[in-house]
Amino acid sequence: MRAATLLAGFLFASCAQVSAAPESAPVSPPPIASLTEGVWLKGDLHIHSRHSKDSSNNPVSNIIAFGQSVGMDFLAITDHDNHVDGAIAQHTWADPEFRSDSVLLLYGAEWTTHRGHGTPLSAAPYDHQKFYDVRDQRDVQVGAVKKELGLHLSANHPGGNDHFGFSYDIVDSMEVWNSAVWSRNAASIMIWDDMLKSGRMIAGRGGSDSHHGFPPTPEQKTDLSWQAPANNVGTPTTWVFSAARTSQAVIDALTSSRASISANPYAPRIDFHADRDADGAMDMMMGDNAIAPGNPVTFRVQLAGATPPGAAYTVSVVKNGSPFGTFEAAGAIPTATFTDTPAADARTYYRVTVEGTPTPYPEVPESQQRSGNMIGLSNPIYFNFDPEF
Repeated sequence: MRAATLLAGFLFASCAQVSAAPESAPVSPPPIASLTEGVWLKGDLHIHSRHSKDSSNNPVSNIIAFGQSVGMDFLAITDHDNHVDGAIAQHTWADPEFRSDSVLLLYGAEWTTHRGHGTPLSAAPYDHQKFYDVRDQRDVQVGAVKKELGLHLSANHPGGNDHFGFSYDIVDSMEVWNSAVWSRNAASIMIWDDMLKSGRMIAGRGGSDSHHGFPPTPEQKTDLSWQAPANNVGTPTTWVFSAARTSQAVIDALTSSRASISANPYAPRIDFHADRDADGAMDMMMGDNAIAPGNPVTFRVQLAGATPPGAAYTVSVVKNGSPFGTFEAAGAIPTATFTDTPAADARTYYRVTVEGTPTPYPEVPESQQRSGNMIGLSNPIYFNFDPEF
């Protein structure tokens, strides 16, 4: 039954673009924002506290303190709303521990429905009860309430259990990397590529989906107990290029896909840029959309931050959902470049994944065993996408 339900949900999400022809270039996509006026911030967008019944030993204060200790800039504590009949504002948000002077706390929850799970995100408290109450309604009604409340809606683990069975036309981002277990995300990545190929500019983000901040007692043991030493805040870590250090700017950066994901808070961040006018200067970054210039475009993948001594990395480029090429990156600032000419009369997108020498995460010692050699992935760089759809 679960397999049939998952297949039905996937077919529902994918059917819109099965026979669709590539669209011609839009007349005027929005101007590209500054590539230098902003700050890189990192965080976790899917964590459970003791307010989720399957995470009873993880106080809010522990999550925030742990996040601060490993350098997190923002956190979204996303407890299951069905455990409290939608009353997140009276539970997680009302917890006196839900406060921090150093970590930006986003307001959200794990929207837990019979059609799967999602995460609404907001920079300020909102009427989550109203959003919870339309969980069994048609997508057009869900989308209308989401718009009314001003929410960023993210699809949680879309290719796994409790997949996202709603229309992706109401979605702003997708959890394409869930937990330290990288291998569990193949189906979510496939759905993401299908949505991108259909013309949807949906951001890819990560989330640890952590349920246990430390080993549970025998009475607290569940099928998620393995997570304590292997899956915690930051496995994986989502990075955003934010216009300012504010909660709203973090959400805006995620919505615009100016984001990448790394295996943990200490792993290098992926920077993905392009030089579309061949003047030697990068003028696009991941998340940006432009008219195809009609000439070869140079792309640059660079790993920012500390890397282990002697580390070597393999950059895999995906173009329109298919492998394009692999390139090696090494040295003090590991960098790889490649060139391609985007089609003048069709949509084209490029995204990258990076594998190689893992970066240890001492606070979560078994996480590396779960993520293997996966270092990180980028959001796409787009050409000829129509931002109105």
